[in-house]
Amino acid sequence: MSRLTSWVSGRQLQRGAALLAVSALLSACSLFGGDKASKPAELEKITPAIAGRVVWNSSLDSVQFPLSIAAVADQFVVAGTDGVVTALQAANGKPLWRADVGQKLKAGVGSDGRFAAVVTRNSELVVLEAGRVLWRKTLLTPVITAPLVAGERVFVLSVDRQVLAFDAQEGRKLWEMRRPGDALTLAQPGVIGAFKDTLIVGQGARLTGVDPNKGTVRWEASVANPRGTNEVERLADLVGPMFRSGDLLCARAFQSAVGCVNADRGLAQWSRNVGGINGVGGSASLVVGGDASDRLTAWNINNGEVQWTAEQFLNRKLSAPLLQASTVIVGDFEGQVHFLSAETGKTQLRLSTDGSPIVAAPVALGQTVLVATRKGGLYAFRPE
Repeated sequence: MSRLTSWVSGRQLQRGAALLAVSALLSACSLFGGDKASKPAELEKITPAIAGRVVWNSSLDSVQFPLSIAAVADQFVVAGTDGVVTALQAANGKPLWRADVGQKLKAGVGSDGRFAAVVTRNSELVVLEAGRVLWRKTLLTPVITAPLVAGERVFVLSVDRQVLAFDAQEGRKLWEMRRPGDALTLAQPGVIGAFKDTLIVGQGARLTGVDPNKGTVRWEASVANPRGTNEVERLADLVGPMFRSGDLLCARAFQSAVGCVNADRGLAQWSRNVGGINGVGGSASLVVGGDASDRLTAWNINNGEVQWTAEQFLNRKLSAPLLQASTVIVGDFEGQVHFLSAETGKTQLRLSTDGSPIVAAPVALGQTVLVATRKGGLYAFRPE
């Protein structure tokens, strides 16, 4: 039950709607937890088909918030719950800088290699440069999505899907975008990114292209068409991470669909109805994501046709996947990192961390893949 209730945030709910939400969540819990069907699959015995090893490891305070690891230039930028933000050299894990923002964190990290941004539990947006706090701004609405830092600006997406833009150097608010929304939104990281000169944000089940200078909408395209008789059943917010390949942006709508949008034209390319709670990964040819039971599916990125499914990780609470070269990389609730063939979905390698859940989507710089665990372990792998 706790896995579901933490995802739903009400805005201007009446008592009847709140009771309806509770009822729907109780029903959902019967589907996804508390019975034999939700028992995690035992790990299969495998003979490694590829080589891989831990090339370095480091540690943070425990990660009790939705960490997003920033991978930019030659560094990974990470943060722990305690508010310590660190930039690590990707090749060897050596700290480039470290800073303590003085409060526990709620969201982060966003970085462009120069500036880094996090949000504290007190709803304070904190921006750093080379380990030095530049400025702080108190936000009026909660934020759990890592800020986007791009083009000398810091963009913030709130839980109610309000978008704010700040000058990265001075902290001056440039604009805010408020749009009519649904009665319920997810208290789960949403979608915010960039495509050429356009800011991309998730607004309900839609990807929206926004002018980053003015905060005005350029285009919208639906990833899913929410259906249901109440707000809970129609809840289909886009969840991060989003994946980009060329002109295509691919994302998941919560428990509804996976789809891709042509961002150059602002039109939906394809959408497939499939449950699931985490974002997707991909390559130039595939989009990969797990469903509500942690069944992995690979779709053709151009038309959405299913290429393969993998059921060896059912109910293992998988992270969002990463596609690196010809390998799909995904973590589970026991800190195991699985390497699958992108062509077949078969497991090729398994490497262990510290036994606690993988809490962020794996990220890569060059041949180095970094994962983070709930206990704060940072493990850099290099598949070979």
